[in-house]
Amino acid sequence: MISFKKISFLFAIIFISVLLVGCNRGTTVDEAEQYISTVEQIDIPNDVNVIGLGEATHGNVELQELKKDVFEGLNKKENVHVFVLEADFGGGQQINRFILGGNGTAEEAVNALDYSIYKTKQMIDLIQWMHDYNATSSEDEKIYFYGNDMQRYDYSKKGLLDYFEVVNMDAEQKYAAQLEHASNNTMRSLSTSQLKEIDNALDTIVLDLQSNKMVYIEQSSPEAFAFALQYAQLMKQRTALFLNDGDYSQLRDQYLADNLQWISEFEATRGHDIVLFSGHNGHVEKTSASLAGYKSMGSYLDELYGSKYFAIGTDLMKSKFQALNRGSDKRKNYKIKNHNGLVDAFSEVEPNIFYVDFEKARESKELLDIIQSEQKMVNVGDDFRSWQKLLKMFYTIEMIPNKAYDGIIIFKEATPTYVID
Repeated sequence: MISFKKISFLFAIIFISVLLVGCNRGTTVDEAEQYISTVEQIDIPNDVNVIGLGEATHGNVELQELKKDVFEGLNKKENVHVFVLEADFGGGQQINRFILGGNGTAEEAVNALDYSIYKTKQMIDLIQWMHDYNATSSEDEKIYFYGNDMQRYDYSKKGLLDYFEVVNMDAEQKYAAQLEHASNNTMRSLSTSQLKEIDNALDTIVLDLQSNKMVYIEQSSPEAFAFALQYAQLMKQRTALFLNDGDYSQLRDQYLADNLQWISEFEATRGHDIVLFSGHNGHVEKTSASLAGYKSMGSYLDELYGSKYFAIGTDLMKSKFQALNRGSDKRKNYKIKNHNGLVDAFSEVEPNIFYVDFEKARESKELLDIIQSEQKMVNVGDDFRSWQKLLKMFYTIEMIPNKAYDGIIIFKEATPTYVID
């Protein structure tokens, strides 16, 4: 039995830790303004193919607005025309159809993602901006939207079956029956045997597509065929996550990287040599710093692309953010403060939001020492509890900035999003 003295000692440690949260301040760097720029002025090296834009939380207005600001700046400066979000691939194609002149509204398009974190005014504004941009752009200048995640079935299944309806009606009816239980509503109640049946059906579908490639392309197009095959692969990935639940995080980040590579290579055939990915810092950073112990998407991309992958992280000084408490199934607002050597080095600069390029930062010995040493940087997912804000270890992750990223965007203060029901 644990003694009262031990319990008291434990609570004393926690109490002291709470008092010290955010109190370890670093020092400011002289003339720090010369090492920062606006996010619209971010410079990307000439040989880069994939840019990663991380977000320290999913629940800040400023971080969601950042997607548009960075993408718009890169579109103008670097000729970037492809935006990839940490979101459902099939749902992402519904958004892509809308921004290319499809029917409906921006809000309806966002809802196709089936991710509550994106049901915000900021995301709707981003999609509406893309739609309006494309409406006045030539074919060569249009922008394209993708998701590279695989955690949903419905829209990938729809895209796959719609393709077979064009090239092989009999096969469409057969595959529709075999994939009946592969749906967003039922997927979490599927038995192992049902999942294996879905996986076997998808193997048959992939073989059908590969064996009849030339015939199907003649009845459709090379692009339509490529997407049909990718829809089938996405569904296999979703099924594999359920069948290998113990390796869920590891597999998911590997698939995120695989899908991003597919998007990059497909868009290169259209003449788009650079794509921008936006997602959580934990997927973008290159060092797999998560305490969960899985390899990050950014680490896979770093191995695959080397210097052609450019990772931009984000960090916060003061943040009010919204997150889901899965225990109560309610979204709440939380408040945290963060101090580390990197953010505190810029605490006296005037802008609230600014970019620090680590290549430029190396010109300062003070900054070089900071970005080469471990820093506790904000790392909040969509599931958060009130007790987590009591200890810094529960809302930060320790990493070496210039190994994880090529640059960072710092927010002095950030406000919470509001999820639209």
